[in-house]
Amino acid sequence: MKWYLKVLKQYADFSGRARRTEYWMYILFNMIFAFIAALLDNLLGLKFNEQIPYGFIYLIYGLATFIPGLAVLVRRLHDVDKSGWWFFISLIPIVGAIWLIVILATEGTPGSNEYGVNPKENFNEINEIGQKQI
Repeated sequence: MKWYLKVLKQYADFSGRARRTEYWMYILFNMIFAFIAALLDNLLGLKFNEQIPYGFIYLIYGLATFIPGLAVLVRRLHDVDKSGWWFFISLIPIVGAIWLIVILATEGTPGSNEYGVNPKENFNEINEIGQKQI
């Protein structure tokens, strides 16, 4: 959950690098919260119509998390020394999406690269996640 909140705090930060843990934990919690939002839409009868199982809660949640999700994706691509424009490889049917998942699951470049220092070597970032802000 702390990784999810870290991504939300870096709302539109497209610079730097993101660890695999940061990206995949964000994806996990994002899917859980999106499922809960869709479930609430169905339970409260806020669906748009009978064919679409989503409603206003899901729509608002999706719009609120679109930019942070895109930002962490770009930072994850930076970690493997790829430009954020590599996201568009997913537009190639089937193969592109699989290729992007493989890139996102690949370990980051050791040491510094053109996008910044290795987040695994930046221990202050990890230590700051669990500390309370005063």
